[in-house]
Order: sequence, then C-alpha cells, then structure tokens
Amino acid sequence: MNRSYSLVALSLFIALIMALMPLPFSIEPFRPDWVLLVLMYWSIALPHRVNIGWAWCTGLIMDLATGSPLGVNSLTYSICLYITTSNFQKIRNFSIWQQAVLIGLFLALYHLLQFWLNHFLLDIYFNPRYLWPALVGMLCWPWVFLLLRKYRRHFRIR
Repeated sequence: MNRSYSLVALSLFIALIMALMPLPFSIEPFRPDWVLLVLMYWSIALPHRVNIGWAWCTGLIMDLATGSPLGVNSLTYSICLYITTSNFQKIRNFSIWQQAVLIGLFLALYHLLQFWLNHFLLDIYFNPRYLWPALVGMLCWPWVFLLLRKYRRHFRIR
C-alpha cells in the first residue's frame, strides 16, 4: 500500500522536474502542463488513491517552485481533479482520442481559471497564446496515458 503512494509520488516528481526544466524561449509558450496531465491520469486510473488532496498539495509545491501567488495552482488543480475524479467512470469508457479532447478542455479550463485568478491578483491581461499549452497537452495525452498505464501495470500499482 505504501509502495503505491511512493510510486505515484515519483511520477509526480518527474512531472514536476519536466515542468520546471528550462526550455528555449521560443518553445516555452508551448510547454504542456505535465503535472496536471499526470494528476489527471492518476485520478482517472486510481480515483480512490489520487484525489483533491493530492491536487492541493501538488499545487502548493508548484506555487512555491514557480513563484506564482500561493494557492493559484492549488485551487485550479483541485477544480480540474474534482471534475475528472467525479467522472472517472465515464472518462474511462471513452477512446484515447476522445479522452484527449476532453483532457484538452480540462486544460483549457485550468488555464482560463489560472488567468482569471492572476488577473485579479496581479492585474495581467489575456493573451490567446495562454491556451497553447492546452492544445499541446491534448496532443501529448495519448502518450502520457499509455506510458503511465504501462508504468502502473508494470509495478502493479493499485
């Protein structure tokens, strides 16, 4: 039981490293939200283990690591994970490409919520390029899904 939690935490740690890894300036706006993709996978695959509490804690770590206002990522991760966890049975029945479109919508919701909160806290203005990571994350979902499913089955995470 404890081993399952540590393996899930390891995958989130790797996603956090990928989210913080420096990229060239021209590619940076297209960086997918690795941490949220991994959280959404685990909330669909293991909703009894990975839930809103994981999202809140992971969001706080992201807030501290990126220097964003404390609680913005926590709240937005929690909202997205609440939606995926409460609908995990429906989402599991979709094909992988239908899931990708749905995940893209969740990522767009995440970015719009994050913009809205940052607009009130930091007085920033909307730029359509804020939604590029949602599109890229939607395209990455099939590979993230297949990789994490193989990881889950190999290590028998339940």
